[in-house]
Amino acid sequence: MFALIAALVFMGAFLLAAGTIVSMFLAYHGKMVAALTFEPIPKEVPVYRLRISRRRALAEPRKAAPRFPSTALAA
Repeated sequence: MFALIAALVFMGAFLLAAGTIVSMFLAYHGKMVAALTFEPIPKEVPVYRLRISRRRALAEPRKAAPRFPSTALAA
């Protein structure tokens, strides 16, 4: 008797789940087809053209370090 009731409960739950799946499929069939066949509008991919330039330092003539008078060191 227990096995018969368990089998009936199991079959009832299975049929309820299957019925829910089928009803949801029928309710949203149009939206699913529209979503699967949707083609988005292609957008132009932005192209970035960067010009990298390195400014070189100008070569300046080297100036000799100022010489201190020897009297400045004697103090």
